[in-house]
Amino acid sequence: MGVVAALVRSTFLVNAVYEASAREYGLTQQQGQLLCVLMPRPYGMSELGAVLGLAKSSLTGLVDRTERNGLVQRKPDPDDSRAVRVALTKMGAKLAVEFYDETCRRIDELAAGFAPEERDTLAALLGRIVADNKVPTVFMEPDRLR
Repeated sequence: MGVVAALVRSTFLVNAVYEASAREYGLTQQQGQLLCVLMPRPYGMSELGAVLGLAKSSLTGLVDRTERNGLVQRKPDPDDSRAVRVALTKMGAKLAVEFYDETCRRIDELAAGFAPEERDTLAALLGRIVADNKVPTVFMEPDRLR
């Protein structure tokens, strides 16, 4: 299998795992992404839209729905009285950690048959692709959150 097919097919595989995990936690895939992005800190709406790659109207709808579920809240931005920051609620933070941990476990299982050095090589190569293409941090390294 070539690089293009392998990357595209692995994207479908990871997305399917992510979506199944989200569904089991009563979330949409986009809500799961939102919770994971907000785990380290609150974000302003425009910054959040850029990280998630969503247009303003799509982001507003996502935040509205997630806020109605009690998982996020809008707070005034201390640096700009016209803006808001989106933050996890206590319930959202708890759910985010549970969802994140389970999703990491499931995705990690995808490479369970690899030897440690193969896992390291895979991580290094994929990490280079991510860094070279300046992919936003939509999912933190598990050891960097704790």
